[in-house]
Formats: sequence, structure tokens, C-alpha cells
Amino acid sequence: MRKTVFLMLLCLAGLAPLAFAKTPGEVAVGETLRDATMVGLTVPYRSLSDFRGKPLIINVWASWCGPCRQEMASLERLSRLKGGKPFTVIGISTDDHPEAALVFVQKTNTSFGHFIDQKLLLENMLGANRLPLTVLVDAQGRVLGKYYGAQEWDSPEALKLIGKAFRIPM
Repeated sequence: MRKTVFLMLLCLAGLAPLAFAKTPGEVAVGETLRDATMVGLTVPYRSLSDFRGKPLIINVWASWCGPCRQEMASLERLSRLKGGKPFTVIGISTDDHPEAALVFVQKTNTSFGHFIDQKLLLENMLGANRLPLTVLVDAQGRVLGKYYGAQEWDSPEALKLIGKAFRIPM
């Protein structure tokens, strides 16, 4: 109890802002993602630049994250929207153990590609200091928006947000 009160007081006093500080090498909204090789979990290795030419939705998750589990079904439905033609959805696991991440993907029956980021390269570049994180990236690789916390990605509000960001009818 005392520890919780102490931490709350630190946060209120502004002495503990590190929880939401920028991650090392983070690409900010409006900047272009650097290229990186992604280790395949359910698909082969790919470079981030392989996805250029089409809008990209990147979801950063972990198998132990309750909100990540909560939103995965809506991401699957989003990935199938309009036959998957207007944009690509990918998942990036921050799990330390690929086996745990793979079990999670199998349990959720997601069909879009998943990668694993054991070395924190993508986690840091995308700014995943909280999970889940969903990043909207335009066809040229520019970050358009970052959204923390579980969302219903196939809801009318989310589809409106995505359509506006990518300038496509939803």
C-alpha cells in the first residue's frame, strides 16, 4: 500500500515521467520509418520496406497482454475488410519466447502476418512503451498515427479514422 501511494505521489509530482518517455530511436508521427528486417513468426522474414506502396497497419502486442488479446479479433476482421486490398495489417510480438507468441496467434486464429521482436528494435522504433500499440503508416512509410490501448478496429469510428488517415473510402 505504501509503495503504491509513493509511486502515485511521484507521478503526480512529475518525477516519474519515464513511463511515457520516448523510446530509444523512436520514429515520431510525421516521420518515415527506417528500414528493418523483421523476424517472421507466422510468415518468412521480411523487411519493413517490403510493405511500401500500400498503407500499413502495424499492431504491437504480447501474448501476456490482456488488452492485446481483447483487440486481436477486431484486427483480424479489419485485415479481411474489402478482401485486404486497401491496406496491409501485420502484428509484431514483443514476447521474449517465440513459442508463447505462436501459441497466442494459433489460439486467436489470426490470418495476417506476425513477426517477433526479441531484440526490441521495432518496439523502440515504433514507440511501444505501452501495449497494445497500433501504428498507421502511409504507402511511403510515413507514420500517420499511433494508438495505444485496446480498440475495436473494425468499429465505425475506427474505420472512419483509418479511411481519413489513408484517404480511402471505408
